[in-house]
Amino acid sequence: MSPLLLEKISKDFATIWTTIDPIGNVALFAGLTASLTRTERRRTALRASLYAAVILVVAVVAGQIILDAIGIRLHSLKVAGGIILFLFGLQMLFGRADANPGSPEAGRDLAVFPLAVPSIAGPGAMMAVILLTDNDVYTVPQQAQTGVVLLVVLLLNYILLLLSDLVLRVIGREGAAILVRVMGVILASLAVEIVLTALGVGSWAPVQLLNR
Repeated sequence: MSPLLLEKISKDFATIWTTIDPIGNVALFAGLTASLTRTERRRTALRASLYAAVILVVAVVAGQIILDAIGIRLHSLKVAGGIILFLFGLQMLFGRADANPGSPEAGRDLAVFPLAVPSIAGPGAMMAVILLTDNDVYTVPQQAQTGVVLLVVLLLNYILLLLSDLVLRVIGREGAAILVRVMGVILASLAVEIVLTALGVGSWAPVQLLNR
């Protein structure tokens, strides 16, 4: 595996992992499904993961097409996306204003809201996958590699949901909170790099990776 490919995969993984936030999802899942049976918890985790996968894959395939159709330029998308991801990282770092997204209303599917959306496939994750599969910068094989990384992260997220009780027993809720804040710092840093790249002064420029 070439260094450039490894670098892109590692950055894709770091960005997608932090925006999907599997550790934070574990704590949320454990709290919302505490009253469910083991079978119901597994079924809920599977449905939430599948719904989120469909949403994010659609964002990868059609997200930029829709943005291009309404006339949003790449640089504008990068700046806006970087700002959104930065704010998302700040929320992870300092804690969300609403730490508990709330229980679903009666008759609502828990797997859809709040697990699939906005916990797993939130605005940050959707923006991230669109930026990481930019049609004007990345080739089809590179976009496919990012898609594979996305599916790997979603699989890991699903496994962690299944092991939510064990994970929380090992690291504790305090440990989970610490990890979420560390991921927030990393995401905020990546977001700054995206904005600086869009302004032409960043060190992480996809075009630079292609031209090396």
